[in-house]
Amino acid sequence: MTKMRGVDSFPKLWSRRTTVSVHDSTIELMSLPDLVQAKKTQRDKDWPMVRRLVEVNYFANRENPTLEQLRFWFLELRTPELLIELVLERSELPPQLFRKRPLLRLAKAKNESLLADAILEEEKRERAADQQYWKPLKKELEMLRHARVPQSKR
Repeated sequence: MTKMRGVDSFPKLWSRRTTVSVHDSTIELMSLPDLVQAKKTQRDKDWPMVRRLVEVNYFANRENPTLEQLRFWFLELRTPELLIELVLERSELPPQLFRKRPLLRLAKAKNESLLADAILEEEKRERAADQQYWKPLKKELEMLRHARVPQSKR
């Protein structure tokens, strides 16, 4: 249970970490792209957080984004209006991003309603993939838990 679905190994995560200073303390945090990937779970409470994390990054950096930020937003924005805005303002969108995230075509066509539906379908696929990933691990954990419970407690 120490490996999250879709997330790199700890050494790779650590190499991409973000360091922040709070008062006299230094805190090491998972990078934003890694955190967003880690939050793509079957849990309802994670998806609003994914959306908000990407939105905050977009609003904070959209005036002068790096190529890395642009790629991140193209692949992770979950707000139809912002995704349409991004695609229209950044027409130099690399073709491989359309292959990686086909719903970008709906953003380019300014079809907000279909785009919202496609984003929801994308989320459903991620939730299902997360559920499938954890299913055998949960079963194994349940077997271990039952193996440890003494017969008199069952």
